[in-house]
Amino acid sequence: MGAPGSPTALALARLRRSRAALVGLTLLFLLVAVAALAPLLAPYDPLAMQGDSALLPPSAAHLFGTDQFGRDVFSRTLHGARLSLPAGVLPVAFALVLGVGLGLVAGYAGGWLRTIIMRLTDVLLAFPVLLLALFIVAMLGPDFSHVMLGVGISFIPNYVRLTYGSVLSVKEQEYVLAARAYGCGPARIVLGHILPNILSPVVVLAALNVAWAILTGASLSFLGLGVQPPTPEWGMMVKEGRGYLRNYWWVSTCPGLAIMVTVWGVNLLGDGLRDALDYRLMP
Repeated sequence: MGAPGSPTALALARLRRSRAALVGLTLLFLLVAVAALAPLLAPYDPLAMQGDSALLPPSAAHLFGTDQFGRDVFSRTLHGARLSLPAGVLPVAFALVLGVGLGLVAGYAGGWLRTIIMRLTDVLLAFPVLLLALFIVAMLGPDFSHVMLGVGISFIPNYVRLTYGSVLSVKEQEYVLAARAYGCGPARIVLGHILPNILSPVVVLAALNVAWAILTGASLSFLGLGVQPPTPEWGMMVKEGRGYLRNYWWVSTCPGLAIMVTVWGVNLLGDGLRDALDYRLMP
């Protein structure tokens, strides 16, 4: 938690006072709880087809209506959270670990390692995130795990560049020079002195990237490269209902709203983290 008056304690206090962060955290907590309890909360089997109940409007029996196969959209939306939420968190975690590690090596070691890492990063940065993820998934084949891998790889350059720049700005600070003079090895200096002092912008970027990862994963599923039918996933559900929007809006609108609320919650939390971890705003 950090000692009273420490930067960590001040950041946590600012985070608790941030209405945006609290709203975002509450929304995400509810969404995680819904995903975990989806089998208990869903009133129907998300895969069960009922031909005589196709395209029913929202009602007490079917809160979000039914789709063209008579499947309950509410139940499918609840179960879709079990894939759409990991599709946002896991790729970002993968990109964060690998990208920060490469950025630390490039920034502290320098030399030919820096040249190789940064040139590869420049190549990846030449492609838009969605296009790069689309290319990777198209090469590997349509699958949910391939979507997460493609999205994760497409985010790695952002963490490499951010970490690299941050390391360059702190590696000559007095506390790093003192640790080096005291005889600390490179690993101890990087992990014990440099990394803790550059984590704030990395954490904020990771929080905001979760929203982009959810949107990118849903976009790939919408294009047919992610989760395959009949598995419920928000992007796939939007795709399945796009031909019925004129008369049966609920088939696509309800999972689309789930994506919107999730991304909104993540962005609110990211904004709150940015304000809380900005040392310039601390007293």
